[in-house]
Amino acid sequence: MRLIYFFVLLANLSFSQTKTKVYFLPGQGSDERVFSKIVLDSNYEKHFINYPTPSKGATMKEFAVVISKEIDTSSKFVLVGVSLGGMLCTELVDIMHPQKTIIISSAKCSCELPMRYKFQKHLPLNKCVPKRMIKMGARILQPLVEPDRNKNKEVFKSMLKKKDALYMKRTVNMIVNWDRKNYSPTIIHLHGTKDHTLPLRNVKPTRIIKDGSHMMVLTRGDEINAQIMDCLKQ
Repeated sequence: MRLIYFFVLLANLSFSQTKTKVYFLPGQGSDERVFSKIVLDSNYEKHFINYPTPSKGATMKEFAVVISKEIDTSSKFVLVGVSLGGMLCTELVDIMHPQKTIIISSAKCSCELPMRYKFQKHLPLNKCVPKRMIKMGARILQPLVEPDRNKNKEVFKSMLKKKDALYMKRTVNMIVNWDRKNYSPTIIHLHGTKDHTLPLRNVKPTRIIKDGSHMMVLTRGDEINAQIMDCLKQ
């Protein structure tokens, strides 16, 4: 009986070791709850990245290096990032070797950012705005820019409320000053036609989600979940 138990335990251990770890990187104003509708099959193991407050003047690449320390590269792993998380994934591809990289409602380089970010790079008004006003502005503007957010209004409000004001200010500066010119062709990019934060006209996605908004990973979670699983199995 003990011998049978030993072999069952060994089989379970071997099975767990073969699972591919999937690291989820949320957007600037969200946390792991934005991925609550994503359900992976038994071949994958979910892990969520929690962002620290970037150091003063940190670039996207430097912040990605900090994030990389949370990722176990001793076994197969996949990166999935939304918005800011997708931008960080684009940087991480250069310094790590993920099995796959999937970004959602994001940008792969600075040229895919809308004009307002490029304008602030040359006229950095964001540096003059107090950190609390940046956070307050995000709370006011987010539901106006992305009305689809109202489908899960309380979740989005709660996630944004938890964010530290200094973190918000420094990540805004990081996005505005992002200087990436190119990106890995292996990146799989899902983008919605009704993304008002990062409009479709500026990006070159791999897959276009009709009527998908910037918040679609949560507001249309079942559909995005199916897309992610399809990408993982290809």
